[in-house]
Amino acid sequence: MAHQENMLVFIGSYGPPTEPGVYTFRLNRETGALTPLDEVAGYQNPTFLSLDAAKKRLYAIADRVVDGQRQGSAVSFEIDPAEGKLRTLRWEGNVDTSLCHIQRDATGRFFAVASYSGGKIGLSAAGANDTIGELLDVKQHEGGSVDPERQDRPHPHSVFFSPDNRFAFVPDLGLDRIVGYRLDTDAGKLVTHGETALQPGAGPRHMAFHPNGAYAYVINELDSTVTSFRYDAENGALQTLEVVSTLPADFGEENACAEIQVSPDGRYLYGSNRGHDSIVVYAVDPATGKLTYVEHTSTRGGHPRHFSLSPDGDFLIAVNRDSDNIVVFRVDRETGKLAFTGHTAKASKPVCVKMAFFPL
Repeated sequence: MAHQENMLVFIGSYGPPTEPGVYTFRLNRETGALTPLDEVAGYQNPTFLSLDAAKKRLYAIADRVVDGQRQGSAVSFEIDPAEGKLRTLRWEGNVDTSLCHIQRDATGRFFAVASYSGGKIGLSAAGANDTIGELLDVKQHEGGSVDPERQDRPHPHSVFFSPDNRFAFVPDLGLDRIVGYRLDTDAGKLVTHGETALQPGAGPRHMAFHPNGAYAYVINELDSTVTSFRYDAENGALQTLEVVSTLPADFGEENACAEIQVSPDGRYLYGSNRGHDSIVVYAVDPATGKLTYVEHTSTRGGHPRHFSLSPDGDFLIAVNRDSDNIVVFRVDRETGKLAFTGHTAKASKPVCVKMAFFPL
């Protein structure tokens, strides 16, 4: 990437409206150091983020309390690419329960959100000035699975659009299923398309597609595994390939998985462990999509709820909720291994990180 580009890093967190909830940093690509640029307060739990660097927009879910009840909403920010400052453009109500995930579709016309506590997903239109607009459609999941505490009801944890933008896939932790929808762009609706079952007690959380579009991967929060799938793009169908553990064989303590991402070149897959407090790395077989273990790397903090790879694949930044720290690793793109840069930053209860290049 050219030297006249800014690498900006955005952090979402758990926090009250009276304290900073969304943070901006600049990443020094020579050293890995993070320089704080901006902090935004005024929002309750602005946790998960969605970033559209081309349009200079950042989107965050946030809670509103109405008549004593938490409601889900989403905030649209304009990004100053030179200074990293954020300006609030719109705060839009969404579904009637708090939200846990947001993603924009490839056309920029729609946003999908997930409500873990409400068992719902929603589809919103893009509004004026590339903000989040009106709610178009809501789908309520039903059922449960084998864990009487965590799976007594549906818990959709995220929504991911397929590489061709025809389908939306929802890992539902409570159902042990990935629920598929067809995106009807003309009607602005999600049309039920089928379900993919995972092993009982898996608790699917987040999902990642391989850059070649032939494979998909889901990280399972409850049983600390990754499930690999072959993806049939024509039919929008997932075929299970294998299930692998995210933990060392001798680790017997409590653990819950969180985030999963594939490197931009498709050679490696990364997942986070909360409890073991690590990033697990696998090599991806390009011919089969199957995974081979590479290493575990400590996240140098507690409860790594999220991480992100830089667009060029050179860095991985992990956010540790319970130790209030952001940790920068350099990625060896030949081996997939991570090396701590020696650089960290502080934020209160960070739980999501997104980054991108911005021209100066």
